[in-house]
Amino acid sequence: MTVTSPIPVTTINGFLGAGKTTTILGLLGQLPKDYKVVLVKNEYGDVEVDSLLAQQSNITGVSEILNGCLCCTMVGLVENAMIEIRDKYHPDRIIIESSGTAFPATLALQIRQLEPEGFKLDGVVTVIDCVNFRGYEDNSPTAKLQAQYTDLMLLSKHELVTERDMDILLDHLGELNDTTPHIKVSRDKPLRPELVFGLDSQLFLQGENEQDSWAALGGQGPHIDEVETKSVWRGGRRPGKKHAHEGEACKECAEGGDDEAAAAAAPVVPVERAQLEEQLAKLPFEIYRVKGLVRLPAPDAPYATHILNWAFGRHELTPAASLDDSPDLAGVGFRLTVMGERGEVARRARKLAEALGAQVA
Repeated sequence: MTVTSPIPVTTINGFLGAGKTTTILGLLGQLPKDYKVVLVKNEYGDVEVDSLLAQQSNITGVSEILNGCLCCTMVGLVENAMIEIRDKYHPDRIIIESSGTAFPATLALQIRQLEPEGFKLDGVVTVIDCVNFRGYEDNSPTAKLQAQYTDLMLLSKHELVTERDMDILLDHLGELNDTTPHIKVSRDKPLRPELVFGLDSQLFLQGENEQDSWAALGGQGPHIDEVETKSVWRGGRRPGKKHAHEGEACKECAEGGDDEAAAAAAPVVPVERAQLEEQLAKLPFEIYRVKGLVRLPAPDAPYATHILNWAFGRHELTPAASLDDSPDLAGVGFRLTVMGERGEVARRARKLAEALGAQVA
């Protein structure tokens, strides 16, 4: 009988915009070409932005679990996704990138419970945003919880803060967790595999304490309620709603009066980059992140598709030419997910939509 080794699973946590995807992409770039890694991503919203970025890297496959939360309401989906990955890809490793509000120890316990299916919890790490952590820690018990329950802290954006601010941050982190090591990561000095693989985590043993810690740190109610999301879009179908056209006999198209079908058939109206950036610059600190797909004017084409990642005043627009002709994006000028503090997002999303001539849901 052939005995196969369990598939090691590394979970990477961190608050919204902390730099989880950037850290993972840097890690993937250092792995051997024949080392098969599958990424499981739990994202807010209806646009798999970070997954699209990851697919452009050295990775075997990406599995998206949108909305909800891996560590609580999505238990069945996690197990199904992991088993499907095991049978389809036979990977050397699975990396789970959780949503910004996941409970680390609870998620670790879920992975531990999948050991009979051929998986092994290898490590739980947390990405800390050195620029913004002190700004949102008082409003986010989850951010503090993630710093408290981890095998390793990864300090991202450290090159953007002063030495004094770094010392203050480390004091704050030390009050939460003074036993876990921390290392600095960046695009220039990405996370090395030998530092994060093989941690042999025992964090799952702390799962029973985590809910008490949540309450002690100021958490109230379901932790997923800590972050609110809204979709802002112009052109094309409503985000999250896909239409599988059935040819000449398509029922939806035959019903008439289908505004969404008409929107998808309309020409793409790209958004001016300066106009978009002007509105992003107006967003307050209570808005943590904006991500999505944007069509910008192009000199030699009707438009050029870009992936937008905005977090706490900084943004990147990554070209994604492979999505220019995507049928799911027919008629789309842009499609964004706005994330932030509960009670602030709806109003700010409406303002953004009004300024860009868009819709909000």
